[in-house]
Parts: sequence; C-alpha cells; structure tokens
Amino acid sequence: MAAMTTAWAPAQVAAVAAAAGMAGIALFQLGIALGAPLGQAAWGGAHAGKLPTGLRIASGVAVLVWTCAALVVLRRGGLGLHATPEAVARWGVWILFGLLLLGALMNAASSSAWERYLWAPYALIVSGLCFLAAVGDWT
Repeated sequence: MAAMTTAWAPAQVAAVAAAAGMAGIALFQLGIALGAPLGQAAWGGAHAGKLPTGLRIASGVAVLVWTCAALVVLRRGGLGLHATPEAVARWGVWILFGLLLLGALMNAASSSAWERYLWAPYALIVSGLCFLAAVGDWT
C-alpha cells in the first residue's frame, strides 16, 4: 500500500510557522495575564515582577487578539477557518505583517533589554513569515 504524501508549498509552511509564532506570543501574554513575574519583558518593561491589574487585563485581551491573528494566518495558508472569507485572510495577513514590523521597531527602541533582544527579533521573524504567507502562490 502506497503512502499518500502531500507537499506543502513554502507559503503554507510560512503560514504555519507564523501562526506558531503568534501562539508563542499569546502564551506569553497568558502567562503575564495570570501573574507571571515577567513585567520587565512586556508593555515597555516599566514594571518588574507582576504587571499591574490594568496591564494584566490588557494582556488577557492580547491573548484573544493573537489567537485570532494565528487563525487568520492559518486561513490564508488554506489550513483553518473556512468560514472566514478569503479576502479577510488575504488583507489580514498584510495588516499583521505591518503591525508586527512596527512592533519589532518599537521593541528595538524600548528601554527594556527583554524587548530589545528577545521581542524585537521575534516580531521581525514572525513579520517576515507573514510576508511570505501573504505573497505566496495561492492559485
């Protein structure tokens, strides 16, 4: 019996990798929303230890935003929510590319070493993956 194999296009691999990167961001945000003492690694790095309540709530909202972003990228890769219109996925990935690129620049300019040396390159990589997913051949 011959095994069936399906070759993924490079843009699909990029979409899955971008979604995984966004899941990583969502998990980090979940951790700090639940009280992990990593305040210096988020929201400008102004709060050592646990974040204040307002920023913990914002991190909880960020979990939802990054989860939705990952689903949009997966849809663009042809792997997720087919109830989401293709146009939303197509434009959404371009918007995510731009926002992540902006986030990388903002993190690079941060006074937080965590944001400069971890989150800036992380966001730049995920942004690049979104770009590859956005320009992929989807015919």
